[in-house]
Order: sequence, then structure tokens, then C-alpha cells
Amino acid sequence: MQKVFDELTIAFRKHGGLLKEEQYKHIAVKHTTLLEDADTIYILLQASGYPISQREDNSYQLDTYFTPYYEQRYCVVDIETNGSKPGDSQVIEIGAVMVKNGQIIDRFETFVECAFLPEYITKITGIEPQDLIGAPSRKEALTRLRHFMGDAVFVAHNASFDYSFLDASFERFGLGNMGNPKLCSIDLARRTFESERYGLAYLIDFLGIETATHHRAYSDAYCAYQVMRKSFETVPEYVRSADDLIVFSTSSRKERSRKRERGAGNS
Repeated sequence: MQKVFDELTIAFRKHGGLLKEEQYKHIAVKHTTLLEDADTIYILLQASGYPISQREDNSYQLDTYFTPYYEQRYCVVDIETNGSKPGDSQVIEIGAVMVKNGQIIDRFETFVECAFLPEYITKITGIEPQDLIGAPSRKEALTRLRHFMGDAVFVAHNASFDYSFLDASFERFGLGNMGNPKLCSIDLARRTFESERYGLAYLIDFLGIETATHHRAYSDAYCAYQVMRKSFETVPEYVRSADDLIVFSTSSRKERSRKRERGAGNS
């Protein structure tokens, strides 16, 4: 499904956030090898967290393209794992906050049942083997996270790791791929405020974030949220939608300069 997510997003951005029915169906069917029914693919896209919806005229829209970035729902996530590769390790703790209008509107936190916890992971996180006894199974915890996220924008500090690990874990337990748009709070921070370093431990101290227990899932998710709030203070005026924010977060200095000049020329 990842190819469908990518190709649809490219097409939506090319066509102002809207695709005609035939355009959507062409992309959905062309880039899916498992299915040939565009309507079924649409259901799977929504179930995966991809922010797509159908309009009354049967066209399709990318919802993040039309949602003001500040009003968008963001699911800020952090995971702790017992190793670095999802193929031979697993999630042991998940923490997340749901954010809208700059405020936390919901939270999610759980340990995950695990039979093997290396000693070095305990030293890093403070999580003991007994903490995981009787915790929800991986499938149960991941299913609950899937429902919690919905179609919110996925945010994490160094988002590529958390996103790819969870995506592989979801697929492993029959929960499909992750279609949620991805936003890295490190990338966003680098483009919005000056800091000597952008690692979470450094930013916790730099920004004076309180009640932080580094390398625990909920605490790190909360701190990443605080970093995002700091970034929101200096997001450029030309960034209006949630999709604008995602594109901005990975933009080059040249691209940002060009957009600022274009915005100044239109004022």
C-alpha cells in the first residue's frame, strides 16, 4: 500500500488537493498488486490512517491539504523497544498524545508484553522485566494505538524510526500499513528555531521542559509535543495547511526562501 499512499499524495498536491473519481481510481488500481477494486482500496486507505475523503460530487480530497495546520489533529508518538530492528525485536512501551489547536486533547500509554528484555534496555529506559508481565499483547497494544491514531498526522522525534518500526509491526500482526502522514519534530525544529543540537535530551534542557523522564515513551512523546509547540511559534506565514507544514518540514533553504519571496510579492 505504500506506493498507493505516495502516488496519491503526489497527485493530490499536483491537483490542488482534489482528484476526480477517474484520477483516483486510476492511481489506486495501478499501484496496488493485491486488489483491483478501487472502492475497497478506499476503505483500506481510510482504515490505514490515510487522510482521504470522498466529496458529494464523487471526487476525492486529501484532508490535510484543506485543514489549517493549527487545527489539524497530530498524534505525537514515542516507542521504546527491546532492539533496533522490527524483524527480531519488538515494541515494549508506547506513549502518545493527541494534539489539536496546540493543546493535548487525549493521551495513550501502555506497556507491551515481552518475554525478553536485554539488560542494557533496562539501563537505558528503567523498564524492568516485571513491568511487562501481564501487559497487553503486541497485537492488542498495536490495535489500540491504531484506533487512537485514526487519521491524525503522525509526529515523532526522529520520526523515521518510530514510523518504520510501527509500520512493520502493524503489518506483522495483520493490521496493514501505516498511511498517516508523517512529520518529524527534529526536521520541524531545525527549520523554525536555532539550537546548538536538536536531540530530544538536549532540547528538553534547552527549552526547560519539566516532568521529563528521558527514554520513557509517554514522557518523550510529551516532550516532542512541546518541541512542536515551540516550532509553531515561528512557522512562516505561507504555511497554512497541515500539508503545507509537512512539506515545509522537509524543505530546503532555497525552497523556503523562494516561498517567502513569492509570499512577499503577493502581499
